[in-house]
Amino acid sequence: MTARTHESQGTGASDPGSDTDPSARAELGEGDSPLEDELDEEVDELVSEGAQRLHRTWVELLVTGFFGGLEVGLGVLALLAVYEATGSHLLAGIAFGIGFLALMLAHSELFTEGFLVPVTAVAAKRASGRQLLRFWGGTLVTNLLGGALFMALAMTAFPALRSTAVESGAHFVNSSWSAETVVLAVLAGSTITLMTRMQHGATSEVGKVAAAFAGAFLLAGLQMWHSVLDSLLAFGALFAGAPFGWVDWLLWFVPTALLNVAGGLLLVTALRLLRTKVALDEEREEVEREQAA
Repeated sequence: MTARTHESQGTGASDPGSDTDPSARAELGEGDSPLEDELDEEVDELVSEGAQRLHRTWVELLVTGFFGGLEVGLGVLALLAVYEATGSHLLAGIAFGIGFLALMLAHSELFTEGFLVPVTAVAAKRASGRQLLRFWGGTLVTNLLGGALFMALAMTAFPALRSTAVESGAHFVNSSWSAETVVLAVLAGSTITLMTRMQHGATSEVGKVAAAFAGAFLLAGLQMWHSVLDSLLAFGALFAGAPFGWVDWLLWFVPTALLNVAGGLLLVTALRLLRTKVALDEEREEVEREQAA
């Protein structure tokens, strides 16, 4: 993808129709759009990364999703171990950050981390809505498969954690739907999407790691309803003799996943797209020029 260009760059003169003098223009940045240059560059990065992720082959997509499930499983194992030892959900939430850290360093995919970057690429016409649905579906299914495998192994390797897994999984699956639980699922989607936004806005690896642990603390420590994270807790419970079945989990999972999507898209991504409308309009115009050439 080529970077967007601006007609005034390189001229050294201000636009005759503009009230901004050259010195003020230098302070504001080189771009003619009302977006700051840094934000403009970030949009380019989001679109480029999102397009690459959405254009993966089926094998690449499914493998990265499966690894994502395994890596979230690491975080769930840490969560269970810390909760078993301390009885503190907040400390367990921090421990779950290991899972997000593994995802970040291994460049794997998590379903709920796909609500910002890939959607931005679709909004810029660098990928299609069909590719986005393919990405979401393939990632979600393989996240669950990888996570289920990991939890089966974990419950076999650490039998002392079985009762904790049953307690943790039952907390979600056996709960009744209410205004509180609906909002917890919506907030889970918006929280992890905001975490993705924070990581892309960070200028250092330390900032990205901090965002990962902050997101983990909020999601797991406050027991928000996250479709993949809490499904792994439910899987651990099922493998350890839970008082609920797979159908019960599925009936909990489907609405939770939909509410996660709604939270991520409506509370974070939609506002982000509105904020970057000018940059996205320029990106779409560039796509149209490329297609016409």
